[in-house]
Amino acid sequence: MNAKKDKIDIRSLDLQALQAHFIQMDEKAFRAKQVYEWLWKKSCLSFDDMSNISKELRTKLDEKFIINNVKINTSQVSADKTIKNSFILHDTHLIEGVLIPTADRMTACVSSQVGCSLTCKFCATGYMERKRNLNPDEIYDQVVLIDKQARENYGIPLSNIVYMGMGEPLLNYANVMKSIERITSPDGLGMAAKRITVSTAGIAKMIRKLGDDEVKFNLALSLHAANDEKRNTIMPINEQNSLKALADALKYYFAKTKNPVTYEYIIFDGVNDNVQDAKELAQFCKHIPCKVNIIEYNPISFASYINAGEDKVEAFADYLRSQGVNTNLRRSRGKDIDAACGQLAIKEKDKAVTVEA
Repeated sequence: MNAKKDKIDIRSLDLQALQAHFIQMDEKAFRAKQVYEWLWKKSCLSFDDMSNISKELRTKLDEKFIINNVKINTSQVSADKTIKNSFILHDTHLIEGVLIPTADRMTACVSSQVGCSLTCKFCATGYMERKRNLNPDEIYDQVVLIDKQARENYGIPLSNIVYMGMGEPLLNYANVMKSIERITSPDGLGMAAKRITVSTAGIAKMIRKLGDDEVKFNLALSLHAANDEKRNTIMPINEQNSLKALADALKYYFAKTKNPVTYEYIIFDGVNDNVQDAKELAQFCKHIPCKVNIIEYNPISFASYINAGEDKVEAFADYLRSQGVNTNLRRSRGKDIDAACGQLAIKEKDKAVTVEA
């Protein structure tokens, strides 16, 4: 018998469920609130560290519950100060998370799934099998660990979170929403929802659901082509979520939330880099208030895509601006490490890893 497997993952319980367990244990319900605060506000990973809880209760908790926390497996530090981590989960799966420091912000890039079921041709994660969704606490833990790295290495706390790591967040909708609730709640990490961005490859019905839920965080769409034929090739998900379907969903989302959307666009050499591509993107941008982030590509060994030349990128951006589109150029970070999403996890997945007992 595995004693750990017989224990309940305490962070899988909401406060009401935890209080019910405490009553069954002949403990007062308010004690559950104290433990809940230790777990989510103070990010405590050991019952022994819950100092305002009696030793007897801590023993009871240890006998009944477990905290399946995420741990750092390996870290790589770039010359530009980007820190890329592979994290190990309680079941030995590996995911990735990145600390991206800039002059005006500290950003955590977190994963939402182990691997990915989508097959975007330019993305290393797209060549991995999706093993499972991450639980809310596993997403929360990435934020806590990266915040700790920011404070220890640069003396500055996290200012922003982007769900742009491994996986498609909208295919793990319920857990992603719960993780954001824990991150933004006053009895959690208390971060502002406007400091959080969820990036999707484009799942129309789930974008509509974001609208129905009237979310407060930001939405980014990984677009990369405003032409169905090209986007089908780059991102096969477009075959079931055409640009028209996405445009309709985005209009619905904006009508419900009044939140502008960010379109992420990597300009690949010879693929989506000509004037016609820029015209099609400018046209797509007319649907709702938006901005475009042109992102420098981190090439991967699995794909033949490379960045367009600097002159083409500048001409593309200039055209968008001439059409009144708010356009930013985002330079690649961590070029000297396994910076592309999925690269580090792929490299590490076959290595032996040591897990604390």
